[in-house]
Amino acid sequence: MTSSRVFDPLARATSVRPELATFTYHDVTDDPSDSGFQRPAAMRYKLTRAAFARHLDAIGVGGPPSRIFDVNLAIPGRHHLLTFDDGGQSAVAVADEIARRGWLGHFFVVTRLIGTRRFLTVSEVRYLRSCGHVIGSHSHTHPDIFREQPRTRMDDEWRVSGDILAQILGESCVAASVPGGDIAPAVLDSAADIGLRYLFTSQPWLSPRRVRTCWILGRYAPTTATPLEQVAALAQFRGWRGALLVRRLKDLARASLPTLYRHYVRTQTREFIGGTD
Repeated sequence: MTSSRVFDPLARATSVRPELATFTYHDVTDDPSDSGFQRPAAMRYKLTRAAFARHLDAIGVGGPPSRIFDVNLAIPGRHHLLTFDDGGQSAVAVADEIARRGWLGHFFVVTRLIGTRRFLTVSEVRYLRSCGHVIGSHSHTHPDIFREQPRTRMDDEWRVSGDILAQILGESCVAASVPGGDIAPAVLDSAADIGLRYLFTSQPWLSPRRVRTCWILGRYAPTTATPLEQVAALAQFRGWRGALLVRRLKDLARASLPTLYRHYVRTQTREFIGGTD
């Protein structure tokens, strides 16, 4: 298998590379129990509708978000993108909220959960696409610590989820986001080899990287504790290097304490997939 080579995350962007201030959210709801994953770690990513509206106001100061399909990644320029992971039930209200602003977003769906409690139905996935939003894969089953899965499992997760979305929408699935956001060379190789054109990570990179024909894109994930001032600064392309440093320190801690990290993921990040609760 061809090895992946990505740019140094701290490398300075060159004049020919665009900058994408990409934000990723999960559930937006005033009742965290009505949408998405219910494990403790998921709760810090569930914003109220009022808080989310304030975030959108802050992001919008820098300009309206684009779709990745509409961005020419071969030329310099600054763009904003909005992405939403998991495919929780609140995605419909989220889509309607950003549509009122004339914006479009990217919704990455765990396909095994389509039609289950607290998650999107088939008709709702089609509705989001009919509104012009990008629909992509967030894997089929959202396996714990994706980067530690066997390569064959990674390929199957992308392939199965892509096939399901293609059947639902009648078009190829070319965009995805990594479950948990954790990346490794094998994750990037898998996405490229399976034919994805865009892979979103949780690394707060401004400049896109590339693995063969697949663009690797960074994102920042605000939580309920993220100051609104920080969201506004990031939307104006300030503070990304600091955010990346924090992410790298977290990655270092995970790598240094793998047993503890696996225990945290197993007990805190999500419930068993396959049931309806």
